[in-house]
Amino acid sequence: MGTVTEISNVELAQLIGELTERGLTIATAESLTGGGLVARLVDVPGASHVVRGGACTYAVDTKASVLGVSESQLAATGPVDEQVARQMARGARLLFGADIGVSTTGVAGPGPADGLEAGTVHIACAHPTGEEHRLLHLGGDRAAVRAGAIGAALALVRDVLDFAATVADD
Repeated sequence: MGTVTEISNVELAQLIGELTERGLTIATAESLTGGGLVARLVDVPGASHVVRGGACTYAVDTKASVLGVSESQLAATGPVDEQVARQMARGARLLFGADIGVSTTGVAGPGPADGLEAGTVHIACAHPTGEEHRLLHLGGDRAAVRAGAIGAALALVRDVLDFAATVADD
């Protein structure tokens, strides 16, 4: 099992700055991180220019009722799944009218859930040029898994911005 280094305050401020410079907004859809991702974003002064909001859909049925995740998908795979993470990210974009939606879903632990080991995490990012997904297998206790998921989600948003800049340069 791997760990994800948390994104530093300097890197987070740079991310908010890049979003601001590009005129892009962001919204979150969270399950295992329980609002920690949006809280981390708004730690940065000036975040109000880019953060549209966050939805904490910890219960499975709220992923469908709030974010529009397919009920049949949830029934077939459970909430810890790539397609669920992608639909959550899309749902956040739509719900909050944001350019970028980022989502987290997974098993924080301490034990397995729905046949998946603790530390199994899916993060996704829906953005103007497409979607990205990452499957993580994080080690550590519940707090470490949640912190690792937050750090990885922020890093994914940063990577998407870098990709978008590369695409724009071509």
